[in-house]
Amino acid sequence: MNTKSKSDSYAQAGVDITAGYKAVELMKTHIARTVVSGKSSDIGGFGGLFELDITEMPNPVLVSGTDGVGTKLKLAFLMDRHDTVGIDCVAMCVNDIICCGAKPLFFLDYIACGKNYPEKIASIVSGIAEGCVQSGCELVGGETAEMPGFYSEDEYDLAGFSVGAVDKARVLDKNKVEEGDVIIGLASSGVHSNGFSLVRKVFDVESADLKAPVEALGGASLGETLLTPTKIYVKPMLALFKGVEVKAVSHITGGGFYENIPRSIPDGYCAKIDKSALKILPIFRLIAEAGGIPEHDMFNTFNMGVGMTCVVSAEEADKALDILKEAGEDAYVIGSIVKSEDEKVMICR
Repeated sequence: MNTKSKSDSYAQAGVDITAGYKAVELMKTHIARTVVSGKSSDIGGFGGLFELDITEMPNPVLVSGTDGVGTKLKLAFLMDRHDTVGIDCVAMCVNDIICCGAKPLFFLDYIACGKNYPEKIASIVSGIAEGCVQSGCELVGGETAEMPGFYSEDEYDLAGFSVGAVDKARVLDKNKVEEGDVIIGLASSGVHSNGFSLVRKVFDVESADLKAPVEALGGASLGETLLTPTKIYVKPMLALFKGVEVKAVSHITGGGFYENIPRSIPDGYCAKIDKSALKILPIFRLIAEAGGIPEHDMFNTFNMGVGMTCVVSAEEADKALDILKEAGEDAYVIGSIVKSEDEKVMICR
């Protein structure tokens, strides 16, 4: 820790740089869990270094992704629980990267807060580190910005950035999708990190008892259910890429089925989803009922229990399911690809 760097004038303006040093010291043990490369920089430098191994990539292509946690953070503030939202932040980036067929390599975070409470910052970073471990990428750096007067003292914002790599010949090509292909869904862990402006309105979370058990949620509290971190699909999907030809992958985020699945379907084709096959989680039924939300809007906002979809040929569907289940995923067929010039997604009963 830097013991000579101290500014009383800056502290009087609301920025305690010594708290920043303490936060860095507290987070170092979490960061150490994520190291995967042979040579990386020490946290606290001006840039994050990562040694790139391209021995199996004749023509490497870098793939980047950036995102935040959104207004789900309001739940973390209300519950005073800060060790899971970092997983969400990593997930929102690396799950996008895997949709290109790339392996996430490293991650950087950005935390902006009204007041730097070192223990809280370290708790946030512990979740970021856990997300990196789950996705096999390295936390090589980040930034904590104390911004008094811009954020309230007890609030913060969290965003991240990740870079992955894939050999050019292995970049997923949605133009290989054809009629009769099978759509496989990978179960979500809950609402993930999307649609929380609607969730907060439906449940009036600022006034709700977030810690009370809810029968419709199997006795779990609303707060803990909503804070369940976004599932990270990187390792199962990497295993799937090695075993079968995956033609397209969609990360089901904000915009739900209707916005995300079309991004992986070529023109002239449509994803025909069998609603009866979906394992819709209780939290989504509760949201729809409490908010009087039409079914179309639910499928156009939330993941509805399916956090990621992938398209494979009908001949390889069983093998794909076996690989995903062996990797610990609850994966199952949710539909198929059909020809259509008018629609990109059909939710069929």
